[in-house]
Amino acid sequence: MDIREIQNLIKFVAKSGATEVKLEMDDFKITIKTTDTAAEATAYVQHIPMGQPVAQAPVAQAAPVAAAPAAPAAPVAAAEDTSKFVTIKSPIIGTLYRKPSPDKPVFVEVGSTISKGDVVCVIEAMKLFNEIESEVSGKIVKVLVDDASPVEFDQPLFLVDPS
Repeated sequence: MDIREIQNLIKFVAKSGATEVKLEMDDFKITIKTTDTAAEATAYVQHIPMGQPVAQAPVAQAAPVAAAPAAPAAPVAAAEDTSKFVTIKSPIIGTLYRKPSPDKPVFVEVGSTISKGDVVCVIEAMKLFNEIESEVSGKIVKVLVDDASPVEFDQPLFLVDPS
């Protein structure tokens, strides 16, 4: 299970109204506890050595497992709609920032027109801020990553309409 699946699971549990969900797999165990506000959720991930027997999860596991097949269906539909757009992807692992500094405006927003070489965001990696430049000219159609969120190598960041 990767970080995106865990984040989706946390969002699902927060929206469902459940106060606690435990999920145990072969090599890890996840416990998600929500507070009174639905927006806050805490996840604890524990990796279990392979040689250890794993107990089966309680009934609470049924809800996340039922939601798992529904999550991949949405990106498939979105991929069909975005086939005409160019994706700007992350060239490195780090933390994405949409602003050059907290008191400045964002580099680009939905609807912004960009040219090849324009800075669209910065990614902090090992205390260095790397400017991410657009490789295409066009109009920003969608921002796929929130400000100050971790990004992986080759993760889609922005959708650009090159027309």
